[in-house]
Formats: sequence, C-alpha cells, structure tokens
Amino acid sequence: MTAVEVCLDDVEGAVVAQECGAARVEVCAALSEGGLTPSAGFLSALLARVSRLEVGVLVRPRAGDFTCSPAEVDVQLADIAAVRALPAPPGVRLGVVVGPLRADGGVDTALLARFVEAAGDLPVTFHRAFDTLADLPGALEQLVGAGATRVLTSGGARTAVEGADVLADLVARAGGRIEVVAGGGVRAANAAALVARTGVPAVHLRAAAPVAATAAPSSTAVSYDVPRLATAPDVVRAVVAALAGR
Repeated sequence: MTAVEVCLDDVEGAVVAQECGAARVEVCAALSEGGLTPSAGFLSALLARVSRLEVGVLVRPRAGDFTCSPAEVDVQLADIAAVRALPAPPGVRLGVVVGPLRADGGVDTALLARFVEAAGDLPVTFHRAFDTLADLPGALEQLVGAGATRVLTSGGARTAVEGADVLADLVARAGGRIEVVAGGGVRAANAAALVARTGVPAVHLRAAAPVAATAAPSSTAVSYDVPRLATAPDVVRAVVAALAGR
C-alpha cells in the first residue's frame, strides 16, 4: 500500500495525520522558511500524542543553502543524537531527514555517511535538496552508497506531476535499494495517477490551511500578528482515500 507522509510544524497536525490515516509525518519548525529542526519540547509533546506513526525529524540548523560549516555539522550530529535518545512510544518509529550538499552543488557523501552512522538504526531520508542537483541518477547512487533509506523528490521539477517521468526512472534505478518518495504538489486529484505512472511507494505533502487568530489584535502600533497555517484534516483524508488499496 502506498504510504502517505505529511510534512508539518504543528503538534496537533501529527494527531490529525494519524487520525486521517497517514503512515508517516515529517516534523519541522518554521516551514515558512523551508523548515528547520524542531525543538526538544515540540518533539516531546508530539510523541506524547501519537501511537501509530513513523516520525521523521528534520535536522537543519538554519535557513538558506545546504552546505554546512564545521559548527553546523556539530549541531546536526548533536540533534541526531538527541533524536535517537527520545523515548518513542510503542507503535512509533523515529527517523531523521537531512540533505547535506557540497559548495559545488553535489551531494556531500562523506557528511551524509556520517549522519547515517550517527543515526544508527533510525531511517535516514535525504530531502528535496536532491532536486537541486544536475545529475539525479548519479546522485541517487551516491545516496545508496552512503546508506540513506529514502529520498524525497519531485524528479527535479516544480511538482511531482511535472517530474513524473524522472520519478519513474528513479524508482526503476533504485530497484528497492532506496525508497523514492514523491513530493511537490501532491493532492487527492493527482495522487492515484502519479503513483500509477511512477511506481513510487510513498507520497509526501504539506496539508496546510489558514487558521483564524484566537487572540484580540494588538491595540498599539506594535503587532506580532502573522498568518498562521495548520494541518488540514480534509486534505490528508482525501489523499489517503485516493490511494486506498494502492
């Protein structure tokens, strides 16, 4: 059966994903900046509320590009160790999501291998930094060689539907050695056709909708009101239903 993975930065969103039938979540902070490593408190609160999910934790210490200074490498290794140490409840499996690149734009295979080693028995996903690479088949082999479990990709296109031919080729090349997860614009209207066309075993989506403010607006010239998004059950439920039995 095709796994549905939901990317989120709200604790309640993990409960929504579980109740709506998703198999996995990728948890982040600051998705408005492309996603950063969530806090220890966020992870603790989330794990206390779920019982049947794989929880992939984004390990990314800052916004911007995906090259890493020595200090940022130390931060990421410490974050991976912290994820490994979390007390996951029965029925919940933890994993990490990384995407180290070299300054010349290639996969930093040496660093990826260090992250895989640090993760131990946790699955390691390489995120959509993969889609910035010029040679996706070659990069796929590098991920396999470094020991990554999964790669999240749109096939190098703006959306997974637009990159479907490349996704199909990547799935064929992977041959079960690494899981190719389709992400980018996945919705109920295109999910079944995308899976049929590409053979991907999993899809990934951000299922967000605006949330109304719960506090009164500022009464002064100083305001911190910004639009807020949260995981929308209808979106998750619709994608799960579209892929039922596949």
